Amino acid sequence: MADFSILELEYWNERIEGLARNCGLDYYNQEFEIINYEDMIGYESYIGMPSHYPHWSYGKSYERIKTLHKYNLTGLPYEMVINSDPCIAYLMKDNSLLVQVLTIAHVYAHNDFFKNNRLFKLGTKAEYAIEMFKNHANRIREYISDPSIGYARVEKILNAAHAVKLQTERVAEFQSGSEKKEEPKFAIKENKKEFPNLERYSGSPAGSIDKELQEDLFLSEPQEDILKFIAENGCLQDWEKDILSIVREEAQYFIPQIETKIMNEGWASFWHYNILNKLELPQNMHLEFLRRHNEVIRPLKSSINPYYIGFKMFEDLYNKFGSEKIFEVRNTERDQSFIRRYLTQELCTEMNLFEYVTAGNDYMVSEVSDEEGWKVIRETLCNTVGIGSIPTIVVSDWNKKDNTLMLKHEFDGRELELGYAYETLKHIVDLWNGKTLLTTQLEGKQKSINCDEAKRISLYG
Repeated sequence: MADFSILELEYWNERIEGLARNCGLDYYNQEFEIINYEDMIGYESYIGMPSHYPHWSYGKSYERIKTLHKYNLTGLPYEMVINSDPCIAYLMKDNSLLVQVLTIAHVYAHNDFFKNNRLFKLGTKAEYAIEMFKNHANRIREYISDPSIGYARVEKILNAAHAVKLQTERVAEFQSGSEKKEEPKFAIKENKKEFPNLERYSGSPAGSIDKELQEDLFLSEPQEDILKFIAENGCLQDWEKDILSIVREEAQYFIPQIETKIMNEGWASFWHYNILNKLELPQNMHLEFLRRHNEVIRPLKSSINPYYIGFKMFEDLYNKFGSEKIFEVRNTERDQSFIRRYLTQELCTEMNLFEYVTAGNDYMVSEVSDEEGWKVIRETLCNTVGIGSIPTIVVSDWNKKDNTLMLKHEFDGRELELGYAYETLKHIVDLWNGKTLLTTQLEGKQKSINCDEAKRISLYG
């Protein structure tokens, strides 16, 4: 049973909001909703949205989280915050008063980050977020209810779109005024060496192909947005293209959150710590605050805790350069640049960061935070945070004559998991409805995977 009343929450919220503004936080109007733990599981499964389209993966996620929680194998988040205007946050009523107070302060900092970080400014429209998800849900349900389409066909397209939804434009860059990134165009490849298999794919000698035909056959540059490319050039019906656009738009909404996980959680942890220290909490609440805060930012044994890394880095920046610097960093950086610029050897040593490799069933430490090792560790973190943890697959070419879609894995030293590559390629085949070829690198050699091979090989086979 909750140990607080709504009046108490309103009292603490008013005090926290005043302190947040005095500290310089600038946020959207904030709304809180108090929910039970089953509601929290539901919102967590449906990525926090009050309305979302139906898909079996969300039900699977719900059952998984519920089972883990039932057997005390995992806890539930103290809160969930939606990047919207007004900003919506869910508070779990089973938490103590102190946890609610800490969470409210944490939420205002997340809200501030959503409103001011450049990735969110360029990549999302907070004022339309809730309406966007509701509109998407309504459109998907209409297709499911349509007798000429039905659930099975909708599910097939959603399954395929989900498999490659993050193979899209990754991070928006600064744009001056109304200037927009130029759309890629189909054009001739000036240098024949760029595509040595020209004759094989065209079916006639390379020298005899005129410029107009080459423009019909090949792309001038790789396309990183696979869903967009398939929607614009594949043999899909209008409702199928619309589903791809829905999945793509929602993926782009979440990419800024993926790209700033360490910064966002570190920023929220830094400010909830400082705001609660200014609240002059009663002694019993202050002791619980210290315990809860340390639980949030404690280092983990086998992985990176984004709350810990982000909190320590913002604390270090504040101690060295003051509040103006951390607000500047909050505005302009994402995790990769944040780590590359501001993770120091001293911080690596203090946090005892190290890098390890697997050798069979054993683990071996490969780098520690000494004079040279810390740079390697920093570089590894930079390359694996956010979207960097997801392989980059691009449309390298398209033979319009026989409708062959050629994909390329941008190899960066990390090999693809072949089982997942086969399964993902099968989903792309479902969307493209034509020949599909993926090239990658394994054990120092180039490997090509075609659609027929992907169909024959199972992930578990």
